Amino acid sequence: MSTPPLERIPALWPFKRAFYGWGVVATSVLVSFAQVPMYGPVLSVFVKPIGDDMGWSRGQISIAFTLGSLFGSLISVVVGRQLDRAGARTAVVVAGMVVTGVLVGMALMQQVWQFWILFGVGRTAALAGINLGTSVAVANWFVRKRARAASFLGIGLRTGQAVFPLFIAPIVVYYSWRHAYAFLAIVVFILVVIPGWLFIRRRPEDFGLHPDGDSAEAAAAPGNAAARDLAASWTLPEARRTVAFWLLTIASMTVVFAQTAVNLHAVASLQDRGVGGGFAGIFVFLFAGTAALSALGWGAVMDRWHVRWGTIAATLFSSVSMVLLIMADNLPMAVGFALLFGLGTGGWTIAQTVLFANYFGRRYLGSIRGYTQMISAPMGAFGPLMAGWLKDATGSYTMALSIFLVTQCIVAISLLAARQPTKRPAPPAA
Repeated sequence: MSTPPLERIPALWPFKRAFYGWGVVATSVLVSFAQVPMYGPVLSVFVKPIGDDMGWSRGQISIAFTLGSLFGSLISVVVGRQLDRAGARTAVVVAGMVVTGVLVGMALMQQVWQFWILFGVGRTAALAGINLGTSVAVANWFVRKRARAASFLGIGLRTGQAVFPLFIAPIVVYYSWRHAYAFLAIVVFILVVIPGWLFIRRRPEDFGLHPDGDSAEAAAAPGNAAARDLAASWTLPEARRTVAFWLLTIASMTVVFAQTAVNLHAVASLQDRGVGGGFAGIFVFLFAGTAALSALGWGAVMDRWHVRWGTIAATLFSSVSMVLLIMADNLPMAVGFALLFGLGTGGWTIAQTVLFANYFGRRYLGSIRGYTQMISAPMGAFGPLMAGWLKDATGSYTMALSIFLVTQCIVAISLLAARQPTKRPAPPAA
């Protein structure tokens, strides 16, 4: 392993002789852990308390989630281009400051339109700034070990989703949901804004380093994975001309359609059927904790196998979990759902970072991910809204969950058909 130029490593980073890519990973893990107040599993703990206190329906609460996902998709295109040029540092820091302000506002809100605007803006910042930024940053620093590095990112996100409800729920019970949001604002500023500014950087080449911590000799060797990855990187227009690009986009947007809705509504669905009414935080802890614990295993699988097969396996776990959630009328079935859904979510957390990077390289990854997120996020926005509407209209989540089960078949078929494209060399100059 080459020794980094010490004068170029951030001064406060203590492990000067280690490959700095792991510093980017460690920071991204912390940032991902702390961004979760803008995600469904954490919001799900607030759904019933806010609804009961303010008199807002599930459909009304879901509108905020939808707005954030929609605007996040639009902003992702702009942010993606900026990530290719300047890296993730600015995007993450600005987004963290926005989320901090949003959480303060949510602690003070009085009207449902205020909730729509505030949560919508906060989720936009989390998706387009923090989530996209950290995933592109990690993918830029690793090639051979990309899935394993991404697995730590997944651990951060899912651990946050598992842990936050555990300490939020007591604050909501003993104080109020407003106190909980005020506390979250402090947490986000300390764990997102400060470390993001101090430690996130763009690419190893900016430091005179090579991906995965390879030495200069190894990086120059014929067939080096990192050099091949960079040389064979596809531009966004090139990628859009391949069948695989659109199949992966279909799979991504379809799984987000179901996953975001289940993240938001699963706990309320179980509570409506009288299953574990006092254990909202525990259910979130189970499926988010399982996703976090399984991330390292998924990372090893997707580094060893083609990422497509690992992602199909994750989709199968999600499919079985949908069946259990539809039928769950007792605590053991609810726990079974949480564990299986966590396994599927853990696999897809890694896949979202690795799929497009492994298929199309890292040089233009920000632009590619920003574009695909623009397309897929509206589906993620519509899923929770549709589930909330169907619940209000039919009195249960059964119809919505049945639709989500069907979508898993679409995801699996798209992945099966998404064969890796081969980039043709540029024609010689005349």
